[in-house]
Amino acid sequence: MLKQGLEIKQTQKLSPLQIQTIKLIELPIQELEQRVKTELEENPVLDDSLPDDKNDDDSEPTEVSLSDIREDDQIPSYRLHVNNYGKDERPQYNTFSVKESFTQSLMNQLGFRNLSRKEHDIAVFIIGSLDDDGYLRRDIDSLVDDMAFRENIETDSGQVLKMLKVIQDFEPSGVGARNLRECLLLQLKSEKPAADVVNAIKILTDYFQEFSNKHFQKIISHMNISENDMKKAMGCILKLNPSPGGQIDDSYNDQAQQIVPDFVLNIEDGELKLTMPRFSIPEIRVNRKYADILVDSKNAPTKEKKEAATFVKQKLDSAKWFVEALKQRHNTLESTMHAIIDYQHDYFIDGNESHLKPMVLKDIAEITGFDISTISRVVNSKYIETHFGIFPLKYFFSEGLENQDGEEVSTRELKKALQESVCNEDKRKPLTDDQLVTEMVKKGYKVARRTIAKYRDQLNIPKARLRKEL
Repeated sequence: MLKQGLEIKQTQKLSPLQIQTIKLIELPIQELEQRVKTELEENPVLDDSLPDDKNDDDSEPTEVSLSDIREDDQIPSYRLHVNNYGKDERPQYNTFSVKESFTQSLMNQLGFRNLSRKEHDIAVFIIGSLDDDGYLRRDIDSLVDDMAFRENIETDSGQVLKMLKVIQDFEPSGVGARNLRECLLLQLKSEKPAADVVNAIKILTDYFQEFSNKHFQKIISHMNISENDMKKAMGCILKLNPSPGGQIDDSYNDQAQQIVPDFVLNIEDGELKLTMPRFSIPEIRVNRKYADILVDSKNAPTKEKKEAATFVKQKLDSAKWFVEALKQRHNTLESTMHAIIDYQHDYFIDGNESHLKPMVLKDIAEITGFDISTISRVVNSKYIETHFGIFPLKYFFSEGLENQDGEEVSTRELKKALQESVCNEDKRKPLTDDQLVTEMVKKGYKVARRTIAKYRDQLNIPKARLRKEL
């Protein structure tokens, strides 16, 4: 039998200002600048042109916040200015430079080759198909089909392979390879054919599987060479670059975009001083034409003028929310960064990783009173410039483990100790995970074997068998 009844539920709905603030908090400086430009373009009421140097009434203030505007105001033009800045000039901030893009470098080299129009178009398509490491991961037949469907280029596998060989002759050496073996061989074949290089080429050509599995004695036996010859050939191989595309920054790749730190931390008279370089937000004012609409609707109200004034006021409210959200973003970022600096004070003094305390998002949320989700948004994609380097805010967060004295230490500190143990091991007899546990105990860290295996994977350290060298 069905029953009907009423149930009262209390739900929380975010205001437009809260939604706006959340969205802005997530943005790093460069994206924030673009967001401001978009707001100026989409809100016709706003204007970023410079105000006149003088007002009709010199006794009146030249800058007043949008929050001072009231619906019943007779609004003179000098009151329609969003005061986002003080009178000081905006300081410059440091960036990481972005070099010539990987794709552009290859295109420039292609321009020096004497090719037909069709050959050039095929080569351009191949270059566009390379991945970030400089490899061609797609099979030739699929490229032939794609050129026909997408670019209307009629070709065959022979022509594509011919152009691929042209690209494989470009710098950096190894570009255009279809797998690791081909990448390494392309680099070796570009060197002078000395005995060590010849042996290295034979190892990769005939014994690549054994080489990958570190079965050195088997290679020595099959090739009938000495251990010293094997070492020299290995030296030739190990100096090669398995990722030729990584030699040149790609300005179209997210990882190579310019980084503008949101925060700058300096030491002055032994004290940490945090600053937030002001981003290039234009000084926003209400467009004079729309200001006149508001004034005109007060002086001579008609239905059409009231409707126009309503539109302007709606856009004016949107502008107020936007400016207030910018202020709240600034305050939230500043409070969060101050909390992180206070929590990691000793680390920020000298940059010594052993002074980096275990810290999770919840720790900073409790200090600031913000939600964990808010702290996460602040930390994401933000950077700080210190006297010992530029770091993403995520770098300062890590979980903790107890050492033998019962003190909690950062997992980052533990990983560094693990890395040092591996670097100092005898490469002829690399340390197993059980032996690494023993080494960590000697250094004062209590850690289980499964934890060692997990951190080793996170540090991209291979298993002992794969770390073996001659």
